[in-house]
Formats: sequence, C-alpha cells, structure tokens
Amino acid sequence: MVIVLHPSTTPENLAEITRILEKNGCKVCPTYGEFQIILGIVGNTQQIDRSRLLNKKYVEKILSVQEPYKKANRMFHPENTLIEVEGQIIGGNKLTMIAGPCSVESEAQIVSIAREVKASGAGFLRGGAYKPRTSPYSFQGMEEEGLELLKIARKETGLPIVTEIMSVTKLDKFVEDVDIIQVGARNMQNFDLLKALGQTNKPILLKRGLSATFEELLMSAEYIMAGGNENVILCERGIRTFETYTRNTLDLSAVLAIKRLSHLPIIIDPSHAAGKWWMVEALSKAAIAVGADGLIIEVHNDPDNASCDGKQSITPERFTALMDPLRLIAQIDNRTF
Repeated sequence: MVIVLHPSTTPENLAEITRILEKNGCKVCPTYGEFQIILGIVGNTQQIDRSRLLNKKYVEKILSVQEPYKKANRMFHPENTLIEVEGQIIGGNKLTMIAGPCSVESEAQIVSIAREVKASGAGFLRGGAYKPRTSPYSFQGMEEEGLELLKIARKETGLPIVTEIMSVTKLDKFVEDVDIIQVGARNMQNFDLLKALGQTNKPILLKRGLSATFEELLMSAEYIMAGGNENVILCERGIRTFETYTRNTLDLSAVLAIKRLSHLPIIIDPSHAAGKWWMVEALSKAAIAVGADGLIIEVHNDPDNASCDGKQSITPERFTALMDPLRLIAQIDNRTF
C-alpha cells in the first residue's frame, strides 16, 4: 500500500500517521519528493481502516500495490534512486562505466588494465577474484589473493572495485574491502546470501538470472532491500533462449520494463550477453541508446591468453575507441559519461 501525503504535511502529521500504521503492525517507508511525501507501507495492510486515514486532511490518496515487490516498486519511490559510491553517482545523468578483466591474473595485469580503462573514462574497475564456473576443472580465480590485487589496483588508480561474492562466509571480507559487491546470475536467487547482503549498507550489483523474469529479478532485489539495504543496482546480462550462436540473448527491453516497474538503476553487461568480443561495441551503443544507466564491459590486454572469457573481452585500445561514440549517443538524452 502507498499513501500520498499533501505537501503541507507537518512533522507532527507524519508522526501521527506513522503511529497509527505501526500500531497495526506495518512498517512505514517514507520517500520525500520535491512536491509530496510518499509513504510505502509494508506488512498486513488488510486491517488498516483506510476511510479513517483518508479523513486526515493531509492524506491525498491511498493506492494499492498489486506487485509482490514493494520497496523496489516505483509506486513506493516515484523518483529514480541515485546511489553514491566513492563520490560517484549511479543512476543519474552521468552514466556509469565499469570495466576490467573477467578474472584477476596478476598484479601487473590488473594494475595495467586499471590504468588504461581509467584513462579512457571508466569510473569503476571490475575483476573476478572468485569465479563461478560451469566445470569444476576450470580456473576458479585467484580468490583472496585476487582480492588483494584488486585493492592494489584501486590504490594505484583510485578506481573503486567491483567483484563477485560467491558465499555468505566471505561477506565480512567483502564488506571491508569491496566498493560494489556483485551478485552473479547463478546466485540471483541465493536467498540466504541476499538476506545477508540486506544487513549491510554496501552497494550491491545484482545480475539477472539465466532464465529469470523481471518480477523474479525485482523480488531478489526486494530480499536485499527488505533487510534495510536499498543500495541495489540491477544488471541485465543476457538470458538463456533457444539461440546458441551467442552466449546469451541480450534483452534490451529489460531497461524499459525495469524503469517503468522500479526506481532502481539498471546497467547492461554486453560481454556476457554476447560472449563474442566483436559484438560488444555495437551492443554497448544500443544499451545507451535505449536508456541504460551504464555498462559493465570486460577488457583484457591479451584476450587470446586470458584465463577465462577471453573470447568476449575487448582490448584497452578498442575500449578507448568505443568511449567517444558512447558519449555522442548519451548526449542525445542530455547524459554524459
């Protein structure tokens, strides 16, 4: 349920209606807009006397929320959510660029790539320390050593780091060391992990599952937000369809759908979507044209010899060449990189 309050609502009015709602066992989540206050009500709202509330002069209207996700719902929060990470804003007019290798391989490799992508305009460094792989015999990442190398790259360049968490057991370490914690597609519905992330205040990059619907993605975000952490960034990285030519099928309609359904920012991962480096640049341009809040792109200085996912990684030189066209496309909607 959503309650819209009149702009003239006083702090005393707000305290009064909050007491009434909490007395009925509901949780009140206020959003302060420029012209009105929106109260998102979570809990058993069936027992609330709506006519009594509507009699309050400061209550404009009461709306029912049909969707099962509440806190992620745009009705609860009509304005776009802006998430600040180390002085940078995700979800605003300045688009977010996250770039780096699929996996950390050495100090020289990660520091070199970090310097190059920063020089080209990236605001964040991505790199896998713990790698979920389909085969148990594939490279699993450098694990804690890889995390330490990411920290070195951050110190050398100033780029905040984005890396994937695999287990709740590593959460304390990630909260301490990582700027944006990524939840991969395979863990999108790892509800124990999502609940634990909800107890932190770290920004979470939540990737859409291999076959997840928009509602399932938003319900996973809801798990995190229900715990108290509303710093959630959604990521479309392609879904599994009947097509086998590409690694996945990039669903750009996700940007439009999510922005209608939710206030959370959404970025695109063209690398995992295509699985082919030569598609990454065109898909990146399409993502910005359709309104994505940013991109996460795999960049490797030697893709042919990468430990994993070299086929979908572009070189730093191609990344640099890509940035100018992306800036031009962004300018159409008065946005910048």
